[in-house]
Amino acid sequence: MSVEQDEVLRIARLAELHVDEAALPVLVQQMSRILDYVAQIATVAASERAEPFVPGPASAPLRADLVRPAPIAFGPSQMAPAFGDGFILVPRLGAFEPHE
Repeated sequence: MSVEQDEVLRIARLAELHVDEAALPVLVQQMSRILDYVAQIATVAASERAEPFVPGPASAPLRADLVRPAPIAFGPSQMAPAFGDGFILVPRLGAFEPHE
C-alpha cells in the first residue's frame, strides 16, 4: 500500500503539522512502509494466538507436600511468660475488667 504526497499533506494539515517540502518524499516513503507493515499484521488470523514468553522452563516440578513440625530451638512454653494446658496465658486487658 502506498501513500501519495497529497495524502500526506492532507494528513499533516488535519493534524495541524507543518511538513517541509524537502522532507515530504521521505515522509511519504516512511508512511507507506508503516501502512505495509500494518497490512501484514492484518493478514494474521485473529483466532491464532501466540503463547506469552515466560523465561525459564515450561513447567516446574512440585515438591512433595509433607507436613512436618517446624524446627525451633525450644518450645513455646519456655518463651511464654505463662503457659497452661497447651495455651499461652496473657493478662486481661483493662477494658475487659468488670466495672464496680
